[in-house]
Amino acid sequence: MVRWSPQAADDVQGIRDFIALDSPHYARLVVQEILAAVDQLAQFPGIGRIVPELGDPDVRERVAGAFRIVYRHRGDAVEIVTVFRASRLFPIKE
Repeated sequence: MVRWSPQAADDVQGIRDFIALDSPHYARLVVQEILAAVDQLAQFPGIGRIVPELGDPDVRERVAGAFRIVYRHRGDAVEIVTVFRASRLFPIKE
């Protein structure tokens, strides 16, 4: 089972909205690529790597195109935490 945090859902919507300013078609393709990567996590939650900035084995990420999908695997569920540009570091609050 995959659960989306409100932050992650907002992230994907923001990505779609921003890309759609230039190309609604490309925005749909990018979101489809992100969703396809998330779908794989339901069956293979260990497929992602540990987020390097955190070093926590419970927090992993999957790269889809130019975006990092950060998630937690808990029991039989995968929680999508956030989605952001792969060129950026994980936003750590201090």
